[in-house]
Amino acid sequence: MIDETASLAKIRVERLNTSFEGASAYFLLEHILTFEFPKNIALVSSFGTEAAILLHMVSKIRPNTDVVFIDTLKLFTLTQQYRDHLTELFGLKNVKVFKPDPNQLRQHDPDGNLWETDTDKCCHIRKVETNEAALKPYESWITGRKRYHGGSRLHMKKFEWIDGVIKINPLANWKTRDIHHYFESHNIPRHPLYERGFLSVGCHHCSAPSTDPSDPRSGRWQGKDKTECGIHTSK
Repeated sequence: MIDETASLAKIRVERLNTSFEGASAYFLLEHILTFEFPKNIALVSSFGTEAAILLHMVSKIRPNTDVVFIDTLKLFTLTQQYRDHLTELFGLKNVKVFKPDPNQLRQHDPDGNLWETDTDKCCHIRKVETNEAALKPYESWITGRKRYHGGSRLHMKKFEWIDGVIKINPLANWKTRDIHHYFESHNIPRHPLYERGFLSVGCHHCSAPSTDPSDPRSGRWQGKDKTECGIHTSK
C-alpha cells in the first residue's frame, strides 16, 4: 500500500512539474491552494530576507492558509519582530509558531551552546525535529527555495516527492532581479538585517553578513562545511 501511494504521488508530481514549470509563481500558488491542495497544506516560512514574497502572495490568494514558523529559540529578535509586522501587514490568519521539544533541549543542549561544537546536531534538534513535528498533519508544504541559491537547490524542481510529502517550490526559477522587483513593485518592507548585509538569515549564532553578493547563503555557518540546516535534506 505504501509503495502504491508513493507511486501515485510521484506520478502526480511529474504531472504538476510538466504543467507548471513555465507558470508564474502566483498562478502556481493560486492553483495549488484553490484546487490541487485545498486542505492539508502549509507554507513553511522563516520570515527571513526573501520570505515576504510568498507570504504576500498567499495573503492575496488565501490568507487563512497555515503558515508554519519554527522558532529555534536562537533567532534574532529582529526576525521575530519582522514576523509580527508582516503577519499584521498582510492580514495572515494562521501563523503557527513551533518551538523545540524541551526534553530534547534538556538532554542534548542543556547549556544552549551545542551550536559551538556540533552545528548539525543543534540544527537537527532545534529545527529539523521541530519542523517534522509541525508538518505531521499536512500532505504537502510550500517552501521559498530557489535554484540560484546553489548547492543542493541548483537542480530542484517546482514539485518534489520527498520523505512521504509533496514539497512545492513556487520560486524555484526566480533570480535576484525577480526578488528585488517584487519587493519594490509591491512596496514590501525588507527584513531589518537585509540593509546590514545579511542576504540570508537564520539563527543569530550561525548567521552573518554575506561574504559573496552572488551567493545569498555565504553568510550562513561561515567557516564550516555546511550549507543546509537539514529540513530540506531527504532522509
